[in-house]
Amino acid sequence: MSFLTDALEGLAGLPQPAVLAVTGALTLAECTLGVGFLAPGETALLLASTTVTTVPRFVVMWLVVTVCAVAGDSIGYYLGRRYGYRLRDSRMVRRMGQQHWDRAGELLRRRGAWAVFVARFLPVVRTLVPASAGASKLEYRRFLPASIAGAACWAALHIGIGSAAGASAKYVESVFSGAMWVVLGVAVAVGVVVVLRRRRQAAATGKKELEEVG
Repeated sequence: MSFLTDALEGLAGLPQPAVLAVTGALTLAECTLGVGFLAPGETALLLASTTVTTVPRFVVMWLVVTVCAVAGDSIGYYLGRRYGYRLRDSRMVRRMGQQHWDRAGELLRRRGAWAVFVARFLPVVRTLVPASAGASKLEYRRFLPASIAGAACWAALHIGIGSAAGASAKYVESVFSGAMWVVLGVAVAVGVVVVLRRRRQAAATGKKELEEVG
């Protein structure tokens, strides 16, 4: 498992401003209509979060990701406000799946502004809900607080998961390194027992068949 921690340490060794810039840019792109289908914002956030080892780093990344997510939502809202339901027939939405657009619209009809918060945790749909909210003429003064709340909670959750995963990988490797030979020895012993047992069964079966023939 050393390759995993080596990779994480290499990522942690990158300049923090560069990590934040790339993570923020991918988050903004992932939250913008259409681009979210192509940009691995959530995956990038989880990977970048493995570099979070202190509270200040957590706070800075949380703020950057939250602001970029809200900015991406606002861009999507603006596009929906300007182009309306024509977006449903756009090439990008058709590529993502018009059923996701319909699901976003249904969520907004049932939940109102709360749908913006809930959709933040739903793959694909979260990319379309802001545009659908703009198309449905949901007031921006209601849209923005829900977007901020959802982005803040989503960012905190994923940064926490990524940070814990990075720490766990290093712990697992330290434990595994000490127990590696024990685990390997047990695996070899089990393999030998299985092979010997199969050979014994095969020999017994062959002997029985010979007796029946004789």
